Amino acid sequence: MKTLFTATAVAALMVAVPASAQDFSHAVVFDMGGKFDRSFNEGIYNGVERFSDETGVEYAEFEVTNEAQREQALRRMAQDGAEIVIAVGFAQAPALEVVAAEFPDTNFTIIDAVVDLPNVQSVVFREHEGSFLVGMLAAMASETGAVGFVGGMDIPLIRAFGCGFAQGALYADPEIEVYENMTGTTPAAWNDPGRGGELARSQFDRGADVVYAAAGGTGLGVYQAAEDTGNLAIGVDSNQNYLHPGTMLTSMLKRVDVAAYNAFLSSHEGTWEPGIQVLGLAEEGVGFALDEHNWDLLTHDMVNATNSAIIGIMNGDIEVIDYRADNSCPVE
Repeated sequence: MKTLFTATAVAALMVAVPASAQDFSHAVVFDMGGKFDRSFNEGIYNGVERFSDETGVEYAEFEVTNEAQREQALRRMAQDGAEIVIAVGFAQAPALEVVAAEFPDTNFTIIDAVVDLPNVQSVVFREHEGSFLVGMLAAMASETGAVGFVGGMDIPLIRAFGCGFAQGALYADPEIEVYENMTGTTPAAWNDPGRGGELARSQFDRGADVVYAAAGGTGLGVYQAAEDTGNLAIGVDSNQNYLHPGTMLTSMLKRVDVAAYNAFLSSHEGTWEPGIQVLGLAEEGVGFALDEHNWDLLTHDMVNATNSAIIGIMNGDIEVIDYRADNSCPVE
C-alpha cells in the first residue's frame, strides 16, 4: 500500500497532496530511471513492497524525473509527517544534506552514498567484491579470451564496478583481455539503451564474447546486443537473468532490496540507527545470481571456483582493490 506523489505535483512544488498522505509514516524517493528500471530502483521497490506486504504499513513514493525534484520531494515527504524517508542513489546526497538539516526529527536513509548528519543512515556497498565474482565467471565462460565492461555515468562508483570485474577476470585467467567503455558523463548515461547497445557491439566486434553492464537502463541495450549477436551478458544490481534467458550469464547482485527493507523495518520496530553501513560479501550485501535462467550456462567447476573465491575474499586471502580508495585500478 502506498501514496503516490505525481510528477506534476512536484513540478508545482508538490502543493497538491492526496488526502491519504497524512496516513503514511514511511516514504521513498526513487531516482531518475524510475522504480521499474529493472535494475537499481526496482531493487529498492522490491524491498519496500516486501516490507509493506509483510507489515500492512503504507508508504508514500515519488519517482524523480529531473534533478530539481530531488530536494522538493524529500522536503515534502518530511513536511507531511514521514518518520523515515529513503533517498535512492548517490545523486540525492546534496539534496538530502539540505533537507535532513531542516528536519532533524525525521530519519533519512540514503542508499549508495554517505551523508554525515545525526539523523541520516548511509548504506553503501562493496560493489568491487561482487564484480570480482562475475569477472571470474565471465573469464571462465569466454571462448575468445576477451570480455568487456560497459559502465553508465563515468564516476568513481562505476569505475569501482569495472575495476572489480577486471580483477576477477584476470584472477580466473591471467591472459584474458578486458575492454571497458563508459556511456557518458551526465545523468543521461543511465538511460540510453541505444548507446549501451552500440558500445556492447563494438566490444563484441573486437572479440569479446561476454559483456558486463553497470549502467542502469542503458544496460538493457547491452543485453539486447548480446542476444542479437549470440554472445553473453551479465546483469547488475537486481537479478536480471530473466530478461534474456540463455544470454544472461549471471547478474551481480547488489542487495539494495535488503537495505531498503531493513531501513523501513527498523524504523517500524524502533531500532533504526544513523551512521554508515557497509555491505559486502561478508554481510551478504553483494553476490551473483544462479537460477533456472542460467543453470545451463554455469558449470559446477565455475560455480565452485567462484564460491571458493568468496571464502578467500571474506577471510582475507584474496584482496580486491576498491578503485575509490585512490581512484586507480591495479590492473589498468
